[in-house]
Amino acid sequence: MALKGKHKVAEIDGVRCTVVESEITRERMDFLMDLLTYNGLEVKSEQEKDKEGNVLDTFVIGVTDILFNPPIVVYLQKLFRKDGEVVTAQYWEQNKADTEIPYWQVSR
Repeated sequence: MALKGKHKVAEIDGVRCTVVESEITRERMDFLMDLLTYNGLEVKSEQEKDKEGNVLDTFVIGVTDILFNPPIVVYLQKLFRKDGEVVTAQYWEQNKADTEIPYWQVSR
């Protein structure tokens, strides 16, 4: 998912949290949970439900730090990967980088 600037707060697992992403798969949730926990944030997640209360296959993930804003911390380079590198927007979105193409030709 793309980094969105809207700051959303919701109750996840009985705790008010900043929503990092919603409507995500289990694999995406595991990736974000591992990354955010490594950076010292307390992470909460739960399975989403529809209006009738039926459990869906998607998840919502959030952090207990109400001031946390994903686009800000990613673009200010405040998150780190386990290998010590800074988390970039491309890494956050789990896109594979094609390092053979110069950056000025990527949109072509």
